[in-house]
Formats: sequence, structure tokens, C-alpha cells
Amino acid sequence: MPAASLSAPSRWLPPPLGSLSLLLLLGCLAASVPLRAAEAAGVLRQVVDGGGDGDGGAFFEPFNVTYDHRAVILGGKRRMLVSAGLHYPRATPEMWPSLIAKCKEGGADVIETYIFWNGHEPAKGQYYFEGRFDIVKFAKLVAAEGLFLFLRIGPYACAEWNFGGFPVWLRDIPGIEFRTDNEPYKAEMQTFVTKIVNIMKEEKLYSWQGGPIILQQIENEYGNIQGRYGQAGKRYMLWAAQMALALDTGVPWVMCRQTDAPEQILDTCNAFYCDGFKPNSYNKPTIWTEDWDGWYVDWGETLPHRPAQDIAFAVARFYQRGGSLQNYYMYFGGTNFERTAGGPRQITSYDYDAPIDEYGILRQPKWGHLKDLHAAIKLCEPALIAVDGSPQYVKLGPMQEAHVYSSGKVHTNGSISENGQICSAFLANIDEHKYVSVWIFGKSYSLPPWSVSILPDCENVAFNTARVGAQTSVFTVESGSPSYSSRHKPRTLSLIGDPYLSSTWWTSKEPIGKWGEGSFAAQGILEHLNVTKDISDYLSYTTSVNISDEDVAYWNSKGILPSLTIDQIRDVARVFVNGKLAGSKVGHWVSLNQPVQLVQGPNELTLLSEIVGLQNYGAFLEKDGAGFRGQVKLTGLSNGDIDLTDSLWIYQIGLKGEFSRFYSPENQGYAKWSSMQNDDTQTPFTWFKTMFDAPEGNDPVAIGLGSMGKGQAWVNGHLIGRYWSIIAPESGCPSSCSYAGTYGDSKCRSNCGMATQSWYHIPREWLQESGNLLVLFEETGGDPSQISLQVHYTKTICSKISETYYPPLSSWSRAANGRATLNTVTPELHLQCDEGHVISKITFASYGTPSGGCQNFSVGNCHASTALDLVTEACVGNNKCSISVTNDVFGDPCRKVVKDLAVEAECSPPSATKEPRDDM
Repeated sequence: MPAASLSAPSRWLPPPLGSLSLLLLLGCLAASVPLRAAEAAGVLRQVVDGGGDGDGGAFFEPFNVTYDHRAVILGGKRRMLVSAGLHYPRATPEMWPSLIAKCKEGGADVIETYIFWNGHEPAKGQYYFEGRFDIVKFAKLVAAEGLFLFLRIGPYACAEWNFGGFPVWLRDIPGIEFRTDNEPYKAEMQTFVTKIVNIMKEEKLYSWQGGPIILQQIENEYGNIQGRYGQAGKRYMLWAAQMALALDTGVPWVMCRQTDAPEQILDTCNAFYCDGFKPNSYNKPTIWTEDWDGWYVDWGETLPHRPAQDIAFAVARFYQRGGSLQNYYMYFGGTNFERTAGGPRQITSYDYDAPIDEYGILRQPKWGHLKDLHAAIKLCEPALIAVDGSPQYVKLGPMQEAHVYSSGKVHTNGSISENGQICSAFLANIDEHKYVSVWIFGKSYSLPPWSVSILPDCENVAFNTARVGAQTSVFTVESGSPSYSSRHKPRTLSLIGDPYLSSTWWTSKEPIGKWGEGSFAAQGILEHLNVTKDISDYLSYTTSVNISDEDVAYWNSKGILPSLTIDQIRDVARVFVNGKLAGSKVGHWVSLNQPVQLVQGPNELTLLSEIVGLQNYGAFLEKDGAGFRGQVKLTGLSNGDIDLTDSLWIYQIGLKGEFSRFYSPENQGYAKWSSMQNDDTQTPFTWFKTMFDAPEGNDPVAIGLGSMGKGQAWVNGHLIGRYWSIIAPESGCPSSCSYAGTYGDSKCRSNCGMATQSWYHIPREWLQESGNLLVLFEETGGDPSQISLQVHYTKTICSKISETYYPPLSSWSRAANGRATLNTVTPELHLQCDEGHVISKITFASYGTPSGGCQNFSVGNCHASTALDLVTEACVGNNKCSISVTNDVFGDPCRKVVKDLAVEAECSPPSATKEPRDDM
């Protein structure tokens, strides 16, 4: 659906309402900054688009990648680069093209991703590069969009990914120690890194081959833990650097958070702010490999949010103070499908509060605000790369400063508009509380607290980090993905029609303890991973305890119960006595003390160890392990404790239903399914299944599992991930959150007193129109009849723009010499629904002095009565629209008063018809 626009030419008076059709023809939605598409590939010419599926040959004319102290140099030209973090396995291949395109539309030049060793080499010497792990296809899709690729090979990733990306088989190699001067480890690391590099060369994916790869990374944040390994750590780091360089890839290598990186390796910054970072050599550019625009989440925690104004401030300050390449970690976070979530106990969603949300939908205003920032920075690029040394520094106040980049000396006391030289300036106010007016270039500029104003021409402000012009979007599904709201708790989800997925469910019981295949007996407590090799989350330990009459009489006389104690457990431990759940414990190497009800005679005692993601960060990961540590005892008996540690235990790896593939559509005959009864919902260790039809349309799908306890969920045989309805703390979520001031991951939290995650992503491509199979394994008890399904899209969009706001970035242009020029001065309000959706209704529109914010607007004392009709005619039925914020469009409802335009609209699938406007 084409965009509509409501704008006015100069010296033009508003027409009467009868002339609306003429009004709508007078404007058109401005494209993004004209130089943007060409800049995506810099000075390099994209020669082949690679085809729609990214399977073509060369994508660029071959070019070299080098660097100097100022910037990465592509094809002989310095570049100021914006990079978007997007991990290919956290989305489906069908999602990749749209995600990459949204990164490009948002202003990215580069896509960054880790390589995930355990996904590509699940067994030693057995490689996998298909499906979500088809890195070659992903790289070609990146190139087909004209973007570059930053490949962080590692091969240690961290990334809140299971075991930090290490394959579990690696820890079983005799004598191995990870990430130190250890020959077995170095041999395996070199083999894998060489494998990846050779594949990239064979597929002609390096820049000098006409491919997109311009940077690579070896190791990852090793400087954080290097000291733990002493001199062996230093030797290993130097070896890793030399090993990487010897692979002769022809593009630079990076080591992040490695202050002692060798001269030939770029050391880079990972942090919430990197404007103060400088590399360890003057010869290296300043690079920010991980700009944390949100944060990860553990089960049982509240949800983090980083305000758009603060992340924009951090990025602007980075380029202001000499930065050259910045990468958002993450630009799209995605989903930890299957059992890929890291540990301890990280959730299935990896949304990360990123500019593109877990489902692939734009998170507004973050995405739009950063898009405007990137456009402003690109307007400054000729000036930024022209300065070989330091920019001109001007102290503007006690906490205010300017950095001026220019092709020549600039006299900052007066206007430079007539001298014709390239000049861009960044004005910063780092005061957290005060608005400040500063004087420079012969003019006064007002700076909000904690903000940067960008002047591409050293005269006009194109962008301020604290003044958001992008729309705000409200999704149909808001809870369960990290998103911040001014409301203390997310709103209740409204479902249209039958709110529940299915009324017909079948169940099958999972046996406790030994069930057959793969069970064995052993003396003593064996380490969990040594037994399971991480092929399942579950390992049961079963033994028999004989209880005498004297013990029972002793407990009855004292009114007490005996207890089962374990010195340390990891993640989750459950205690079963004679097939019944006695209790559970959650934690990371914490003690367990569980009262148990025993009977006279033999009692079967089963301990279930559960992993919820292997440790992904820290030194000595190979020694972390899982399961139980220390002694296992039965305490409180009449004659003292019984030490069960060295007893004969029966070990059972995994679940019967897991190994029999109860979740597979082809294997439904292997399970004894029966119609669900009421008491089944409270029974632990139960399999549930139902059939359902997919929602209409193409929007992403979310399933609400908040009525369940803990377990795993499969759709048509695909494991969508772990679920767990564990509740976050009641406190720690402010009713509002100021963007100003230094951000930390504990700031701006939401979702207090609610399940950390209750909605889970089902990729559309895993669904068929009807007859979809949903299978759940439930550990603790839950009610599947309350499970709901919902499409996830932007339902409500809002924006509020002042007539004093900056002109749209599209009104800027650049002359042949690179000088930026502003062509118009009228601000615009922009609204846009998701792709394929249209604006179906304007629920609020006021030009004058409206108050409130999104979903809470109200008309002020000054209000143009024509506003609602004008906006409705311009926007309804279109995917997007733009409206000039000026008296020329709406008339002047109150003279000598600064006026705002506030609009709230509803988005619907294209089949929805126009609805009558709301009366206000």
C-alpha cells in the first residue's frame, strides 16, 4: 500500500474541508535520506544481487579492507560504519531476508554475528551447515542487500548461548583445558576456525573476492578472564592472534576487551558506553563491538529496558569523540529455540529490548529514533573522515562541550554558512538534570539534559538524542518479551473470539526414574554432563532405602519428618519418593534440604537433576559441570544419618517420551495417549498434546503458556524452547523511568510480580494451515486448557511532534564536495504500520496543545477542529502516512502559542475496512 502525505507548499493557505482531495495530492512521503542506499556499500559498486535467495556469485567488485588510526578503510576510503547484531540461528532462514532488510532500512552498513561452534560441530568431526545454521546462505543474503559482514568466529561466543558455544564433547578430550595454553584445546580450536575460514574462502565471501566479509573476530572478551590463567593465558592469547593471522583471510582481525592485543589485531570495546575508549595503539581505529542496547534475562527476573534516548546519546557520543564503527548488541535478538539458551537459567526469549523485537517487528520508538540518528551521522561522514587528528574541541559550559569536524580551521564564534567548507559539529550536554543554552557559531542552541545535538552543516540541528520524533508502537502481545512500559504491569491481553487454543487435550504419563533404554547402575554420584553429554536436560538417580519400624515410630513420636540433603545442586533438583514428588530446589550450586515422607520397608528414592542452560561465561567452563556435588544424605533417623553418596544408583538419561519422540507427528503411535481428565492438570511429569489451526494471515505467532508450570514445548516436531512460569519479584519496577543518567541493567525494569516469560514465538514457517500438533512436557503441573494463541503485530501507533521540531532528515542533501545542506524547514509527523498492514482508524488527532502520551492523549485548551478529519483522510487505508506540522495545513487555532500535533491510530490486516472515526 503506498504512503500518503499531508503537507503544504510555501505561502499556501489551508483549504476548506471540501477540498480535501486536492490537499492529499499536494504532498508525497519523502524517501529516506537520498544518499543512504549508495552509502550502504560505500564507494563500492554492488555488481550482482545474488538472486532472491542469496545464492549468487560475486556481490561487490573486489575491494581491500585496511585501517588507520581514524577508521576502517574500505576500497581505499575511510568509513564511519553502523553495524547491526543479528545471530542467524536465533531466527529461521525464512526470517533472514526481512530482518536483514530492516537492518538496512534502519541505517546499518554492516551485519554482525557470532559463529556457534556447538551448532556447527555437534559431534567431533561431524559438521552441520543447514537450516538455521546455514551461515553461507545467511552471508550471501547479507551481501545481496548490499551490506557488509562482521564475522565473530571466536570460537568461544558467550552470547547467552548454551555452554558459550562450546560443543560438550570438547570437555571429554583427555587433558583438555579451555581457553589457555593447552595443546588439546588449541588443536580443536584451530581445526574449527580453519574450517570456517576455508568455507568462507571457498564461497568467495571475503571482500577481496567480491564478498561481504570486512572484519573477523578471534576469541571473545578474553581479557576479562585472562588473569585467571596466569602466564599461560598470555601465551594462549598471543597464540590465538598469530593462528588467526596465519590463516591469511585478507581482512582485519578483532579481539574485543583485549587491552594487550598484538599490534596486528584490533582491540575493541564492549560496554553500555564506549565514548571514552581508546585502542592500545595510535595506529588502530576506535571500534565498539558490543553496544548493549538492552540486556538478557534469567528465569525469575524482571525485564530490562534501555530507553531510546540513552542509547542514542551513547552512540552519538561515541562518534563525537572519535569512534568509527559501532555495533548494536543486539539489533535483533531473536529466540533461543530448542535448548540453545545459555546458563544459568536464561529464558527462551532473546529479545534483548532490541530495535527489532523477537518476532521481527520494529520496536518503536527505538528503531525509528536510531534510524534518524544514523542518517544524521551519515550526513556528517565527510567531515568525520576528513579530520586526520583530533577535532576542534570547544568548552561550552561546566558539563557542555562541542566537537567540530571540518576540512579546515573553523572560527566557532560566528557563522560558517558562507565559507563553503565541509563542517559538522556535535554539541553535548552531559548534565543529567538541566536544560542548557549554549552559544556557538554565532547562535544559541538549547540542549536537553543528557543529550547530543548533531549539526551536519555546523549551523542547523538535524537531530537531538533526547528529542524523539519517531512513532511509539504498541504490540498485540506485550508481556513475555522484554519491553518497558510506563505502566507498572503490562496490560491484559485482549483476545478476539475464543481465547483458548483448544478444548480437546490428550495426556500420557512420563515414568519416574528408570524407564528402560540407556539406564545403568553405578556406585556413587556421577557428574551430570559426564553421563548425559547434554543430549537431554534430564538425568535421574534412583536408589532404594530401607526404613525400620523404629524409624517410623521415632518420627511419629517427635512429630517430625526425615530430610534428604544434598550439599550442592545446579539449576533444578526434584526429589521423588515412591513415585511421588516430595519437593524441588532451584539455584546455582546451592544446598538442598527436603523433608520426605518415608514408609516402613523399602522406599524408592529418585533424584532428578535438570539443566536449564549450561554456563556460558567465565573461566574454566570445562570444570563447571552440572547435577550434584558433595554428599547426599538422609537425615533425622533414629540412629543417625544415612550417607547415600556411595550407594548403588540407577541412572536414566532423559525422558521416555523424549527418546520415543512423542512430539513428532510421525511417532504419535508410540505413546499411550488418553483423553485429559481434570486431575491430570495437577500431575507432574505429564505429556500433553492437542491439534490446532494456524491463525489467518502472515503475522508472527505467539503462544501463551502462562497457565503451565515448567517444561518444553514442540510444534509439529520443532522444539520452540523451554517454558517456565516462574514469577519475578514484586518490587524493582518504577512507574516511570528517566532516560537521563548512566544506564545499568538494573535500571528501567518492568514486569514485576508476573511470569518472566509467558509468550513464546512459533515461527510461521513451522505451521501449516490446519492440523498442527502441539506437544508439551510438563514437569510440575499446569492447565493446558488455558493456553492461548495470538498473532503478534503492531496494533496501536502514536506520535506527537511540535511545530518547532527539526525538519525530516530526508530534507537534507549533500553537495559533490560532501557539504551537507538543509532544503526545507517544516517538521513532519510520520506513522507506519507493519508490512502488509494498514492504518484502519484514527482514534485521536489534535493540533494545538494536546497533553498526555500514547494511549493517554487528551485535547488541550487549544485545538484545531479540522485535525481529526484531515488526519483520517490522509492516513486511513494506507500503510504509512506523513503530515506536515504547520498552520498551513491545520490553520492557527491559537496565535502566539507553540503547537503540537498528536495522533493515535490503529493498525489492522489489509482485509479490515475503514472504520468511522472516534468522536473526541
